[in-house]
Amino acid sequence: MKILHLDTNHELLINQLNDLGFTNHEDYSSSKEQIEAKIHKYDGIVLRSRFTIDKQFLDAAKNLKFIGRVGAGLENIDCDYAEKKGVYLISAPEGNRNAVGEHTLGMLLSLFNKLNKADDEVRKGKWLREDNRGIELDGKTVGLIGYGNMGKAFAKKLRGFDVEVLCYDIKDNVEDANAKQVTLKEFQDKVEVVSLHTPQTPLTLNMINAEFINQFAKPFWFFNTARGKSVVTQDLVSALKSGKVLGTGLDVLEYEKASFENLFSSKMPEAFQYLIEAENVLLTPHVAGWTIESKEKLAQTIVDKIKEKFC
Repeated sequence: MKILHLDTNHELLINQLNDLGFTNHEDYSSSKEQIEAKIHKYDGIVLRSRFTIDKQFLDAAKNLKFIGRVGAGLENIDCDYAEKKGVYLISAPEGNRNAVGEHTLGMLLSLFNKLNKADDEVRKGKWLREDNRGIELDGKTVGLIGYGNMGKAFAKKLRGFDVEVLCYDIKDNVEDANAKQVTLKEFQDKVEVVSLHTPQTPLTLNMINAEFINQFAKPFWFFNTARGKSVVTQDLVSALKSGKVLGTGLDVLEYEKASFENLFSSKMPEAFQYLIEAENVLLTPHVAGWTIESKEKLAQTIVDKIKEKFC
């Protein structure tokens, strides 16, 4: 079987696939059109998020048996059409779930204790102790929207704190020892911290909007390490201004390009201008699952799943 690699990944991925007898070719620079012209020669492709795999691309891939996505989500692939054509889809949420859990906890603790604000002030010669009095996580009710690989990893990180952890998910019976599954109403009545851990689907696009936010009984802190397009940024900013949202940590943004490699290229949206100036906002460039360890684990997960299916 011949595999075309469209993004660079940990070297173990190609090395181990070579050892398993696969033929591996790399193309990290050709245009999508150039790839389409030769994709019929390949049995598998491995990529991160370089470009979308749409109907036209899949029609050109006449011999394709699998697509391996070195990451958690498959939203850049027309999954329904791929499955109709018998293409096996592989993703690797197991590979970066721990990294996402740690990153989410780090953002939460940083905002609660004003670490970034305090660091910036001290570097400027300001010593404002009272202005940087923090709050403690213990005693809070933390709510996770989406309780799959990422949600479960974050809940595990919370075990060392005296917190109540609730989860809401469209699937039944997902709770475990680390989080209690509740209805959406109970979730919105009780939680003080909300962390989003859902994939990008038609159901989750623009899910966090003004109507959704205003249904919460208490002001809350909001964290998103999932997908940027699940949040209507302008509505989140309005909630920050009103105090309905007390602060937010965003690893992903509505304005990201589909490849996740760049931010917007046009004029800066007004809502984003507010985010970058607000002291109760923490921003990172889609790196929650982007650790040295996760790079290796993601690649290993893809190898293991290819091996299990095709060897």
